[in-house]
Amino acid sequence: MNTVKIQTTQHVEVEYPLASVGDRIVATLIDGVVMFVWAMAIAVIFAFGNWFQEGGIGLVIMMVLVYLPLLFYHLVCEIFLNGQSIGKKARDIKVIKLSGESPTIGDYLLRWLFRLVDMGLSSGLVAVITVAASSKGQRLGDMAAGTCVIRTRAVQRRAPVFTTEENYQIVFPEVSQLNDQDVAQIRKLVYKAKQHQNFELLEKIALRVKEVTGIQTELSDWEFLKTVVKDYHHYTHGEMEVN
Repeated sequence: MNTVKIQTTQHVEVEYPLASVGDRIVATLIDGVVMFVWAMAIAVIFAFGNWFQEGGIGLVIMMVLVYLPLLFYHLVCEIFLNGQSIGKKARDIKVIKLSGESPTIGDYLLRWLFRLVDMGLSSGLVAVITVAASSKGQRLGDMAAGTCVIRTRAVQRRAPVFTTEENYQIVFPEVSQLNDQDVAQIRKLVYKAKQHQNFELLEKIALRVKEVTGIQTELSDWEFLKTVVKDYHHYTHGEMEVN
């Protein structure tokens, strides 16, 4: 599995699996179906609405309503859906910056402009070749914008930071509001923070977890986060046993 390491704004290295050529092809096909359904829906509306009786004007309006959204579909989706189109969401992949920052509108615009070459003029052949050949799975648009497409789940590595005990009693039941990805990220960031004695990062992580879960506690940041991870482990383990 090819991966890419991203340096976050907190100077923490997070590793993500790259989206495969197959993932991106399937996402593109799903987006194609979405655009086809849109075009057919507009055509049916105009047909049953007798818009074509207006002559050339009705046809022009229909063409604008069909082709304008299709032309800007990927650009608008990536800007407003945080680096994803409907197809990318369905495949759990998204566009990110290699620098770890969020892509800007300019980055998405560059990707969209190069799509005309990557996907349009060559019917996707150039995109497939460049993605397969690139070590970071980049098509020409990604290379120009400094982006890549990843799977949304970070690679989970075992980090020996927390231990669990038998007959453990859950302290914070609010951990049920978290998911596996949240806790994996907490473990990774806390491991880095402890490794580099970055107490400011520990405080930021703790504050964020408290905001999400609504937990109120007087525990230190380290003890609080350690307890959250333990609680979540036993909470999910208990659910698995019940199921």
